[in-house]
Amino acid sequence: MEKVDRTFMSKILLFGEYSLIHDSMALSIPFDGFKGDLTFEPKILVGEKAKESNQHLAEYAQFLREKIDQGEFPFDFNIASFEEDVKNGIVFDSNIPQGFGVGSSGALIAVLYAKYAKDPISNQKDNTEKEMATLKSQFAYMESYFHGVSSGMDPLICYLNKPVLLEGKQNLNSVGLPEYKEDSNRAIFLIDTGKPGKTQPLVSLFLEKCKEEGYIKSIKEELIPFNNSCIKSFLKGEVKEMFSDLKHLSHYLLSNLNPMIPEQFHAVWEKGIQTGAYYLKLCGSGGGGFILGFTEDLEKAKEELKGYSLKVVHQF
Repeated sequence: MEKVDRTFMSKILLFGEYSLIHDSMALSIPFDGFKGDLTFEPKILVGEKAKESNQHLAEYAQFLREKIDQGEFPFDFNIASFEEDVKNGIVFDSNIPQGFGVGSSGALIAVLYAKYAKDPISNQKDNTEKEMATLKSQFAYMESYFHGVSSGMDPLICYLNKPVLLEGKQNLNSVGLPEYKEDSNRAIFLIDTGKPGKTQPLVSLFLEKCKEEGYIKSIKEELIPFNNSCIKSFLKGEVKEMFSDLKHLSHYLLSNLNPMIPEQFHAVWEKGIQTGAYYLKLCGSGGGGFILGFTEDLEKAKEELKGYSLKVVHQF
């Protein structure tokens, strides 16, 4: 049996949660704070957890087998090899928390594609826009098992291990982020809410709300412009403009996507808007998991958020 030791990182959707459903821009980045790989010799998930992971892979293999046998699968996948490895105890050995908005299923899809796709598109080069669109479409199909519906963005970021900008449904480009500066006080960070969120019911709630004329109007006239402005100013390094846009975006999310924010974080979310010490936004679908934070003064933000578990993602 071949030992698989290739590791795929988690991802973070910096901007675009919910708004990308209505064709806003989205910016997603790989995050090396969490990782996962396929292996017969797990180091993270051992004992019962390893058995559980192998069982989940067995259930997923069954899903793939049904789709392949029905002729519905979008590319050639070596299902027999995957089934054999599952039978022999292969595990997705991962420390990526599930339901926390950092791509646990995305990393799994990326590693399955890398190992079992019969003619995979390489990620060891500068991929064309067409290749990225193809990968995104294939990954969306594979990941639909976990979420009911998937954009394919999470596995794409995990697989390419590059920041990707999405404009419209299929216009994809890899982009460079503002340079990492370890001594900078400007930072992006994660707050651990302490409990997982559930994507599907929250997305369903959002789609139901979007049937209301006033709500969809605010999405198009407020959320999407705030979101897109944040992305543009961040990528251009226009810090003052970005934090001004972030304040508006954070306030919009608290006012209009309130159910997606755990109730115990409403006050601290509002405090950031009022003081300007930090601004919070959703990390993925919300409801739990991680909350994403931005600050111009990391030490001040840490002081204001004393008692919360913070994990720095990027300093710039």
